[in-house]
Amino acid sequence: MSFITRIFGDRRERDRLAPLYGAIVAAARDPRWYREGQVPDTIDGRFDMVAAVLALVLIRLEREGDRCRDDSVLLTETFVADMDGTLRQIGIGDFVVGKHVGRMMGALGGRLSAFRDGGADEGALEGAVGRNIFRESPPSPEALRTVSVRLRQFQVALDALPADRIVAGQLPTP
Repeated sequence: MSFITRIFGDRRERDRLAPLYGAIVAAARDPRWYREGQVPDTIDGRFDMVAAVLALVLIRLEREGDRCRDDSVLLTETFVADMDGTLRQIGIGDFVVGKHVGRMMGALGGRLSAFRDGGADEGALEGAVGRNIFRESPPSPEALRTVSVRLRQFQVALDALPADRIVAGQLPTP
């Protein structure tokens, strides 16, 4: 096994999680987030929703312990590869792509912490949603509530699904 493969995983291993990553992106692109939830329909707003849904899936897989640890790592690597490719497509140069990806990983880490901490408390989740999804464009109280409730429902539905179905890409509808 090469050094690069040990660090970044085998592409074939990541490809196994393509249905799950595709389901995460599809859930994050559900038009209701942007219509009823007033999430900004921008590159940043779409990134925020992908990171939010991904964070909830990673938190769910984390509860499986060692059984899903490799899948979580590969899923995160899939996210990094997607973000890297997206940045390059929108014209970000090679010299700064790494810096942008680093910020995106920091944002994902922030969501993981915020959603883990706010997981049990509805008010804390709403605060985390306000800080991590709406950031610079404060939503109406109704929109904030809508997004928070939908994420909570998604989280509850994820908790009810067996991990093997999640890894296979079968996510609940948010």
